[in-house]
Amino acid sequence: MPESNLVLIAKLQDMIHDCLKDYVSADEPMAILDFPDIRNCGDSAIWLGEMAYLKDRYRKRPAYVSRIDDFSAEELEQVMPSGPIFIHGGGNFGDLWVAHQDFRELVLERFPNRQIIQFPQSIHYKSKERVEQSARAIGRHKNFVLLVRDEESKQFAEKHFDCQVRLCPDMAFAIGGLKPAAAEFPVLAMLRVDLEKAGDLDVSAYPDVPVEDWTTESARRVRVSKAIGAASGLLTLKPGEVRLRKLDAAAHNRFRRGIRQISRGRAIVTDRLHVHICSLLLGRPHAVLDNSYGKVRRFMNAFSGGTDLSYMAASLDDGIGWARRQAGQATGRGDAR
Repeated sequence: MPESNLVLIAKLQDMIHDCLKDYVSADEPMAILDFPDIRNCGDSAIWLGEMAYLKDRYRKRPAYVSRIDDFSAEELEQVMPSGPIFIHGGGNFGDLWVAHQDFRELVLERFPNRQIIQFPQSIHYKSKERVEQSARAIGRHKNFVLLVRDEESKQFAEKHFDCQVRLCPDMAFAIGGLKPAAAEFPVLAMLRVDLEKAGDLDVSAYPDVPVEDWTTESARRVRVSKAIGAASGLLTLKPGEVRLRKLDAAAHNRFRRGIRQISRGRAIVTDRLHVHICSLLLGRPHAVLDNSYGKVRRFMNAFSGGTDLSYMAASLDDGIGWARRQAGQATGRGDAR
């Protein structure tokens, strides 16, 4: 991996700590809500980065964690009557992925006297009415800290929300550098097929370039992750720790799957933010197309653009052309990764 890339990762890790050190204490319990129990490996990367940050900087684990659907306010209060409540980071602050915003605002309403910190998010709203609803929920709380991943989100939040707003890199960088597996083909296209896709990209002109999105884990992998959490010995632990180990196991399985998947390309073309971030952690060259509302471009402008490993492509043709040149150079160096 280029030395400049390692320097960038270390710099972003220090920036994360500068943002979070005022809200995390080695002695005070904390909760993390909205565990990402979904196939998106990028969300698992964020979760593992959140956990890595707490372990590396504070040697601690959260006292309470939950998904949206198994959250219990009563259990949280019983486990930790005091201490900050963190909400998992990502790109769902707004009304595009509304279930997460509904949950976020419910937590603000349910805990008016607890400090609530939002791990770094990208903000995107389509509805003025929903912006106003969020602003009311935040305004009533008075002790909400909103970390955002780009300048546009920061400006939006400062304009519309009455809370502390800070610019912070994505938590996945807290994982640190990764070792890739050997590549299987020159260029891999990792393109979204959901609401945030870059557009209707025509890849038919490139039959030699595999086109994929994050794959879904098999039923066997799901069973394995649950079995890890239910292994012998865990019955002596508190229920919260058992839940945390199960969720961690699921996140690790999904993350390893995603890393294996993108490692198969010697160079990558993508419109996914966390394919970009994971490619930086792997040291893999990658061309980047923006997602539907500018999230990837905004993040790269704030933190991760300008490296030799990443290229902001003007089009799919431009991105594949750049990636092919990078893959050819890697082969010329004898780089089989």
